[in-house]
Amino acid sequence: MASFAERFSKKFKFKVKGIKLHHILFLFLAFFLVGFILFFRSSGAVSSVETKERFVIEPGSGASLVGANLEKQGLVKNSLAFKVYVQLTGKAAKIQAGEYLISPNLDLFGLVNLLLKGPEEVWVTIPEGLRREEIALKIANGLSLAGTAKNVFIEEFLTKSKSLEGYLFPDTYLLPRDITGTQMVTAMKSTFDGEMDFRYTANDIILASILERETITAEERPIVAGILINRLNAGMALQTDATVQYAVGTVNCVVPTAVCDWWPRPLTQADLEINSSYNTYKYPGFPPGPISNPGLSSIKAAINYEDSDYWYYLHDSEGQIHYAQTLEGHNENISRYLGR
Repeated sequence: MASFAERFSKKFKFKVKGIKLHHILFLFLAFFLVGFILFFRSSGAVSSVETKERFVIEPGSGASLVGANLEKQGLVKNSLAFKVYVQLTGKAAKIQAGEYLISPNLDLFGLVNLLLKGPEEVWVTIPEGLRREEIALKIANGLSLAGTAKNVFIEEFLTKSKSLEGYLFPDTYLLPRDITGTQMVTAMKSTFDGEMDFRYTANDIILASILERETITAEERPIVAGILINRLNAGMALQTDATVQYAVGTVNCVVPTAVCDWWPRPLTQADLEINSSYNTYKYPGFPPGPISNPGLSSIKAAINYEDSDYWYYLHDSEGQIHYAQTLEGHNENISRYLGR
């Protein structure tokens, strides 16, 4: 009896350059079987060693890079087999960045299952310009803390960082899940100290913390710093919205949930009247301390500020900054760019 492939090719007279369909099906089956055998040979454990090794997945790493690094560390036999398996099964997107402890005695399937359980240590990114309460909440959420554990971490972090606003360095940290609030504060302050390979003063950090909240681009920061220095030297009030927002936030920022929606909203007249030493509309000079935790760009701009004849600045609705040398010019910018 003729095979299905023969009957199919006869019925439709199917040939490709003299090759009959059943030949093509046979070759396809052969390639499939060879690939299947090679895949399973590649999916076995690299060795019988049970000692666990530290393996780190950087944020943004794709299946190809993860597979290549696993093969490089001797944790899988073949990076391509890893990539094909996690992508075809839809598991690639479920593998989180972080640190894992993996032994080379796991086969490919056991290793992937371990990765899917989540890392021993996780990456948490702290952006520039947050205040302590926001940092504490971001870390607690990044560690997937909840309930009492979350509250304990946040309270401990805030207690230990009480005098360190401005000195908690924004960065991406690889953190063990059981890190304490005290350990986190120590790590952030140590990172700050390690980055400061130049001289700075307490006022430099205060100014940098204001720049972090008042500016948008690195290019404008030295100019705005120079404007604020001009006001400071003239005995004029700094009149920065960000310092008033900090004062308002100190009253309204709820811990441990850290609902600090005061940063983005416009100030009201009542806000401008708040009786706080951070209200730079009422009190001249620098506020008593930093209002955020700045990054290197803002710190360097505060130290290496740019001298200019500007005294005023504002951002339009698209984030473009506009400077003015006089109050009249500033009012014109307000009318032109803000429609007020």
